[in-house]
Amino acid sequence: MSGMLSTQFHDYLRQRHPQAGDSAAAGEAQVALWDRFGLSAEMFAEEAARFTGLERVSLRELLAAAPATVEFSDRFLREVLGYPYKTPEGAAVFAVADPTDQAVRRAAELVLGPATAFKVASHEDIAVVLDQRLGGGTEEAEVSPAQELRDDDVESLRDLASGAPVVRAVNDLIEKAVEMRASDIHIEPFSTGLVVRLRVDGLLRPIAAPAGVLPQAVISRIKIVAGLNIAERRLPQDGAARIRAGRTEIDVRVAIMPTQAGESAVLRILPKDRSQLVANRLGLSARDDAALRRLITLPHGMIVITGPTGSGKTTTLATILSMLNTPERKILTVEDPVEYEIPGINQSQIKPAIGLTFASALRSFVRQDPDVIMVGEIRDSETAHVAIHAALTGHLVLTTLHTETAAAAVPRLLDLGVEGYLLRSTLRAVIAQRLVRQLCEHCKTARPLDEATCRDDPRYSHVGLVPGDITWHPAGCERCGHSGYRGRVGVFELLELTTSLRELIADSADGLAIDRRAIQEGMTTMLDDGVAKCRAGVTSASELFRVLVMR
Repeated sequence: MSGMLSTQFHDYLRQRHPQAGDSAAAGEAQVALWDRFGLSAEMFAEEAARFTGLERVSLRELLAAAPATVEFSDRFLREVLGYPYKTPEGAAVFAVADPTDQAVRRAAELVLGPATAFKVASHEDIAVVLDQRLGGGTEEAEVSPAQELRDDDVESLRDLASGAPVVRAVNDLIEKAVEMRASDIHIEPFSTGLVVRLRVDGLLRPIAAPAGVLPQAVISRIKIVAGLNIAERRLPQDGAARIRAGRTEIDVRVAIMPTQAGESAVLRILPKDRSQLVANRLGLSARDDAALRRLITLPHGMIVITGPTGSGKTTTLATILSMLNTPERKILTVEDPVEYEIPGINQSQIKPAIGLTFASALRSFVRQDPDVIMVGEIRDSETAHVAIHAALTGHLVLTTLHTETAAAAVPRLLDLGVEGYLLRSTLRAVIAQRLVRQLCEHCKTARPLDEATCRDDPRYSHVGLVPGDITWHPAGCERCGHSGYRGRVGVFELLELTTSLRELIADSADGLAIDRRAIQEGMTTMLDDGVAKCRAGVTSASELFRVLVMR
């Protein structure tokens, strides 16, 4: 927040003091301030705490504290945006979004006692914890007509899901997810109400659930948008939609799953920003980057990207395709789903229901005279064989596998029935990767590693970090949502098939032997790459330990 804006904000708060007690006026003034200056909920809370000298409390602290809500009405807490709780020592605390409202403070003291401590939380954090503790964020009177809906009352549910409140609630939820750079939205029903969490930089964060709308109506709205059957509540359903969020259009993949308390929905927000498909944003070391650029100029052979779900394999493949995408090359892809739309590349999505699988698409691709073929994933023996033969007959084939390490891709392909002599002839390289969160550039801190930390956690010495080494740590600020991290970057190991490594590939190749030989020949492991990024201040050691399995 700039100095001028901070001064104007504090002037506003000084003007609020004489009017303290009018909660409605406070809410209107806050909205006006946000609209005028573009303040986020976090920025508002930070400045309010700074002005009043009160302590700032985070969502994590609110959720961990023992609630003291029983003596307050739900409506009062939601209207004043306050949350009462007890410290482990039994002291009463009242967290507020607007600490200048003296009437709210007096009311809290009447109930909790004059020794009540007041702290400042963002209105979004208070809304989340109230939804968790009070049960879903809807007043009884607001939803009682909708609660009379029967499971088979499909038309009433369809009408309710098409109503303005539900449409607005779902749209606001998606816009919030885009604003927070979330990759997934998790909407989960529980006996206490609807819980909504966003996956940001790989980790889930709770946010406020839509208020004043029925959970079934929210799920039904998502089904309608994704073209799914709202009458079917017993079986899983998958769909997709193109949605406008603010001024941009986004593609969303929807997965519905029946649970004990109702239907849960996961919305995967598919990236459309092609500006991120550049090699220097992947995080490859200079050596691995040079090797990759050389490998993708080969006229034929197969390059495999490995890693678990959510490790960034698709982004790496799309980046390689963008590097290869020139008028002189014909590139065909078969994916599930098409996550990045790249102009100039022929992209297909599998449709198993009509017989369009990875294997059947690959057979057709060979007759399309391509130079480069990308297969989203090798899942079965048939796809593996067709991909290997495509690489053998003069095509550069890019694909993915699910394995822990780069070397483990070799026994995995042999496991799928690929003959050893064919693998030796076609496999050019395997790239294994994981994603780690990047430290926020605005708040990360550096300090030397102390002996006690190394003694208590042997993982530091295992990766070569010793007392006195400078390590970087998350701090937390407004820009990173107080997590200390913003964005993710890859840690990689690139295994290039040399002559000596090819000699190790037999019908019963040992992945560990291949791994050891590759390291002897100079391969940088994911762990080594991650430690280098720790030393450079890109990520933290704790993040590296969270993501990587030590060998």
